[in-house]
Amino acid sequence: MKNTFVEIVELCNSGRVDPRDRVSAACDTIESYSHLNALRFLLRDRAMQDAERLSKEIRAGKKFPLAGITLAVKDNIVTEGVETTAGSKILAGFRSPYTATAVKRLEEAGAIVVAKANLDEFAMGSSGENSAYGVTIHPFDSSRVPGGSSSGSAVFTAIDAVDGALGSETGGSVRQPASFCGVVGVKPTYGRISRYGLIAFASSLDQISPMAKNVSDAERLVYAMSGFDEHDATSAQAIVPEVNESETNIHGMRIAALKLGDVYRPQPAIENAYKSAMQALVDQGAIVEEIEIPSFAHAVDVYYIIATAEASSNLARYDGGRYGKRIIREGLRETYRATRGEGFGKEVKRRILLGTFVLSSGFIDAYYHKAMLVRRKMANEYLYAMKNYDALLLPTSPTTAFKLGERINDPVAMYLSDIYTIPANMTGCPAISIPYGIDDNKLPIGMQFMAKPFDEPRMFQAAKALERMVMP
Repeated sequence: MKNTFVEIVELCNSGRVDPRDRVSAACDTIESYSHLNALRFLLRDRAMQDAERLSKEIRAGKKFPLAGITLAVKDNIVTEGVETTAGSKILAGFRSPYTATAVKRLEEAGAIVVAKANLDEFAMGSSGENSAYGVTIHPFDSSRVPGGSSSGSAVFTAIDAVDGALGSETGGSVRQPASFCGVVGVKPTYGRISRYGLIAFASSLDQISPMAKNVSDAERLVYAMSGFDEHDATSAQAIVPEVNESETNIHGMRIAALKLGDVYRPQPAIENAYKSAMQALVDQGAIVEEIEIPSFAHAVDVYYIIATAEASSNLARYDGGRYGKRIIREGLRETYRATRGEGFGKEVKRRILLGTFVLSSGFIDAYYHKAMLVRRKMANEYLYAMKNYDALLLPTSPTTAFKLGERINDPVAMYLSDIYTIPANMTGCPAISIPYGIDDNKLPIGMQFMAKPFDEPRMFQAAKALERMVMP
């Protein structure tokens, strides 16, 4: 069985395991799985230097809360001096002059970044098929997608190449691939973790979010990254909780279970797992009641108006004039057109066009402003429904991992993959996906908890309880 963070940290801090050996093993494993195309950049030399520095400080008597933990980082989170492409040709060759706050905090805690992971271009996708650098393959079935957009991060975590990974969440881009690949994925409360250093897709939705093999390890990553950051205007001045390993008793906890509608009903194996999860919580003493949140049925529609509108604005900066790819033509307009035409992929162009349309004169009131009103209603409705509950249980995805190419030409079907994850992003609430059983094809199923804003401790408590009852 793979060591937990607690065990790894104790071994490294005591000097019984050298972090350099852990880095070497992680890099070797990543290279041996090159056929999955989860890798963008292997940082062996940089990671070995970090491990050497960490070893010296440990020998000098210093202890680190994440000593020797190896990490992969999604390639839309910047690291100083290392190329960051966001899975796009338009950023090929871009090297950041600084490191994202979340990554910096993990490194200061003793964690070591060994790789940058592949992703759907600019985090736009639910399958891992939209990277300009090739499709990422499911770790356990080469005919299927690993989910997206944090595809590479999920794959590296699933194959035990690294101890944990960072992805980014806009509408479920960590929880959905975590569900598909059988690992834990966490979306913290909006503002809990600094967004400084995360390449923007939709600024009011984007969040840096971790993956790990179990709930406690994911919890440690969340809290290590958390805290106010003066570089991020959306960073919250909220108290950072402490990891509580003993808090797993849910006797008397009130848990709401989302009543599944007929329109987006999950596949039978997931629905059966969902019912089993409800019973497992009851068996541990929790009070579980089904509830309806009507506005959740509109989450996908609202999300793809707001997210594309913000993407249209954010991606306007990629014009070939400041950084990244530049294709010079006669005249500024033609240079812009050539640079963006060749630099952006099909899905990114689709979302820019949609966003530009909903923000255009004559349509902004009918689409964007109305979507923002529905988003506020959704948040209010969720908080009202959850007044008497500690957490909300729901599936992570309506399906398990689907076939490569199955939905690439059907954007509506692809977008519906996020029906159960989008509400947490729209409301800003924390959510976690944990593995809970397999389907008839032996593909992982994920179950999800949402909680109230900044109530991660309750969410982790419920998730640990369900984790103990994982289906065989």
